[in-house]
Formats: sequence, C-alpha cells, structure tokens
Amino acid sequence: MADDRTEVQEFFTARAADWDTRFPDDGPRYAAAVAAMGLRPGGAVLDAGCGTGRALPYLRAVVGAGGTVVGLDLTPAMLAAAVRAGRAGQGALLLGDVGRLPLRDGALDAVFGAGLVSHLARPEEDLRELARAVRPGGRLALFHPVGRAALAARHGRRVTADDLRAQPNLRRLLAASGWRMISYVDEDDRFLALADRVAG
Repeated sequence: MADDRTEVQEFFTARAADWDTRFPDDGPRYAAAVAAMGLRPGGAVLDAGCGTGRALPYLRAVVGAGGTVVGLDLTPAMLAAAVRAGRAGQGALLLGDVGRLPLRDGALDAVFGAGLVSHLARPEEDLRELARAVRPGGRLALFHPVGRAALAARHGRRVTADDLRAQPNLRRLLAASGWRMISYVDEDDRFLALADRVAG
C-alpha cells in the first residue's frame, strides 16, 4: 500500500508509456466488470484512478451519450497516455486525487476503481470521499483483471492476511467508509468487489 501520493505518481509515470502494451488482453475483463455494476443509460460514473482510461469505453457504452463519464487520475503521464490511446472522447479526463474530488455531494451514480485500493494513501478516508460524491444506493466496483494470488505471484510475493483486499478486511474498510459490500469475487482471472453507498 502506498503511503505517499508522490510515490504513486513516480511509480505510474515510469510505466505510463507502455502500460497498455503490458496488459493487452484485459479488455474483456474490464467489460465484464463494468457490466456487473448494473449501470443505466444516462447515469454518471467516475473511473477513479483511471490510468490510461481502459475502462472508459465500456463505461461510456453502458451510460450512453446522455450519461456522464469522468476519468480521474493522480498521474499526468497516465492521462496523457489515455489521450494518445484515443480515450479522451469517451469521458472527461481530470488530473486529481480521489481524496479530494472536485465533485459535489451525491453527484455520481457509481464509481469504478481498477487496482485502486492498494494505491490509496489513506484508504478509509479516500473511500469515504468517494462515498460523499455518490448518491445513496449508488455503486462502487473495486476491480483488478487478476485475482489477489495471481497478482502477488506476478510480483514475487505471497498473499498475506493483512491484505486490504482480503474479503473480511475489505468488508470492514468499506463499512467504515460509507459502503456496504454486496458481492466479492477473487479468482485467478479477476478480482471484483461490489458495494453500495449507504444512506446517511
């Protein structure tokens, strides 16, 4: 878990130029995760930590031309890569921090976050800020195109009990930040936790 936004920016700046070519086969998994969110035409959705914008076309396809899609990322180089990939037309791209969203309370119907949790500087506070910007009953999707064990193996590590994405840990974290987990999948080829914004 990152504890410094500068560290996150440095990590992704160094990888932005070839990010998409490193993971060329993830598109169908992104599409399936977006489909599982239950978004409706005309909805407003934020891709939090959007990176190169790989989810933006799928989000746009679901909410349609009348919907609102916003991609927000902390790293300018990742947003520049999204523009080069032709994804700027799928939604508004914003440079910003999920811990300080430039959005009014309840402005969104949903948030999509690919690989987001492990890069949050303050997970509980940042997830609470996302909840602030989502209407009661709105949806959060925390996604990764591979499961926890596969991701750990990719980095030469093992899954540990203190992993924030472990089901009991994530359930507690979400509950503490204004969300109620409604489903959890952690398989070799995907990680997807869905949660709803609680009222109040």
